[in-house]
Amino acid sequence: MEKNWQNRQVLVLNQNYEPLIVTNAKKAIILVYGEKAEIVEKNERFICSIYVKIPLPSVVRLLRYIHAPKKHIMLSRRNIIKRDQHTCQYCGDTKGPFTVDHVIPKHRGGPDTWENLVCACVSCNMRKGNRLPEEVNMHLMKLPRRPNHLFQIQHIIGIPDVRWKPYLFLD
Repeated sequence: MEKNWQNRQVLVLNQNYEPLIVTNAKKAIILVYGEKAEIVEKNERFICSIYVKIPLPSVVRLLRYIHAPKKHIMLSRRNIIKRDQHTCQYCGDTKGPFTVDHVIPKHRGGPDTWENLVCACVSCNMRKGNRLPEEVNMHLMKLPRRPNHLFQIQHIIGIPDVRWKPYLFLD
């Protein structure tokens, strides 16, 4: 058994199979052993004691529904670029380097919000400058939006286990 099995990431689902959080294996096993959750997907490894042999969970589901507040994803340059999947929203370039562009420029009252910031390659950002995209005949590939809580699991935390994909709507 590996030494750091306790720190393995486990996806926690609400009773209705909605993804809630990612926790470590130790906390997930405590939830299962305390009959607060059930193992939905298990690892090929087991946790053994003198009296119990429990499969190492990959995905657990809570047995009671909990109302969890929606998580706030921090607005940052890094998260904007991740949200836009490292793709310039004007030309589609995926090589970079990338910057963050205000769709409505700041000097025209454009706010620092998820809905006004996009990933842009350096050349598109220079071409657009302090103008609106329409003024330089540039068009966004998709409208920028605030990401939901699944974004945080899919793109910020990552998906260390393929067994998570069906529960994160990636299959």
